[in-house]
Parts: sequence; structure tokens; C-alpha cells
Amino acid sequence: MNRKNILFAAIALVGCSTFAFAQTPAGTVDRVIAAEQNFNKAVAKKGIKDAFLEVADAEGIVFKPNAVKITDFYTGIQKQPGTLKWEPKFARIAAAGDIAFTAGPYVYQNGKTDDDKVFGDYVSIWRTDADNKFKLLIDLGIQHPEPEQEATTDFKDADATKKIEPSKDPFNAKGLIVGTDKDMNHSLTLSTFAAYKEFLSPEGRYYFPGFEPMTGRDKILKFIENEAITVSAEYVNAGRSLSNDLAYSYGRARIKKGEIVSNYNYVRVWELDKDHKWNILLEIFSSVENE
Repeated sequence: MNRKNILFAAIALVGCSTFAFAQTPAGTVDRVIAAEQNFNKAVAKKGIKDAFLEVADAEGIVFKPNAVKITDFYTGIQKQPGTLKWEPKFARIAAAGDIAFTAGPYVYQNGKTDDDKVFGDYVSIWRTDADNKFKLLIDLGIQHPEPEQEATTDFKDADATKKIEPSKDPFNAKGLIVGTDKDMNHSLTLSTFAAYKEFLSPEGRYYFPGFEPMTGRDKILKFIENEAITVSAEYVNAGRSLSNDLAYSYGRARIKKGEIVSNYNYVRVWELDKDHKWNILLEIFSSVENE
């Protein structure tokens, strides 16, 4: 092969590689994992405050202890001390690639000894901006004792069979998930156990302060029954993917155990099943009192 042909082949190879990269399916979960890893690197390099400001969605929120914009909170503090490390272990992405979430264990340390370490799990919801770049929309976490074993990894690309045609009315599209969240909250007033039995995905995950994350509807229902807790909740906001297969909602909750009533914020991730029914794939409560 002469030099001219070699050059032509090289150009063609680069062109094919560029085309293949551009054609990466929107519903590939590696896209949000990459965003999460870049966020983790930014925290290590720039510190917690600057990293959060760098990745924040314009409407992104954290709970400190109630919902506040990420940009408002981190702009208003001098610096957040300590080191923060985390690793995504659970992630999903919508078929349209516009909404995704990650979750996993974190370790926060504001000192030099192991006694200064705080263990927990986080949940982050991501949304793409005008440049199709993932930005942090919701971030919160729970604390619990140091895990006895490493969490298993569960990443899945979007299931194209669950995708339905985008709604021509975005307000109606949001209204469907708002209505579902409110239905769940109404069901909680009748029976906490029955509500979760009806709305939880069989693969659902439950993040409750003081406990390691629970996986599976049966295990979660057993926890609710054994702890004898009742939950009441009030919707605040929600959103869903353009592909109508992944959604989120959040609001305020009051949880009663015996005579003790505590206030929380809740975030739910909703997934459409094969029968086009919305199920809770993940729910996390962040304690208001312990912030």
C-alpha cells in the first residue's frame, strides 16, 4: 500500500470512529456513569463547593435540610471542609437519554482519623442541558453504620420495549407522574404497607436513615412491618423523561414510629413497567432534624 492509500485509510478510520462515537445510543447508562466519575474527580481536584457549582443544573437542588438550589447554597458558603468520596453502584437512564440517576455508597471525612469518617449512601438525579451534557438536578443522601460488605453493581441501559411515544403536551406528560405520586401519597394515608405493596417495583430500593439500603419489594415490606412505621407525604415537584419511561418526584414526609413523629424529605424514582404502569424503583428519605 502506498503512502497515499495509507493516508486515505487512516482518514477513513478516524471518520468511522467519530461516526461511531456520535451514534452512541442515548439510553446507554455509561453516559451518566461518566458524568458521575467526572464529578468525583472534580471534588478531589477543586473541593466540594466548586465541584457542585460546576455540575449543577440551573434548577438543581440539595436538601439542607429543606430543598434549596445547589447554586444558592454553595455560592453562599465559604468552603465545605473535609473530603468526600463515593462510587456509583446503581444506575438507570431513560431511553431518550435526558434523565438518569446514580446511587451508591459514600464516605465523608472531616478529620485525620478513621473515627472522623461518616458512612452513607447517596442518590443523584441527572438531567441533560441544551448541549446534551448531564447536569446535577437532585442530590441527597442518608447516613448509616459502616457497611459490612461491598455493594453489588447494578447498571442497566434503557429498555427500548418500555419506551412510548413522546407526549405532544409536556404539561400533560408531567401531570401523569404528578398524579401517580399523589395517588401514592393518598394510599399512604389508608395503609402504609398496602401502598408500598401496590406501588413498589419488585426490584425497588429503599433508603432510610440509619439503615443500609434495602433491595426488593419483599424485603422492604418486611422492614416497614417490623419497624411498625406509618408514612404520610406531601408532593412538591416532579418531572419525567421525554421517552416517558423514567421519572422522579419529591416532597415532604412525616414518619411515625410509636409515639415518635419525625420530618423528612422524600425523593422517588419512577420506572415504567412492561404493562406501562409506573412503579417506584427507588425511594430515599433525608432527615430534616438531623441536618
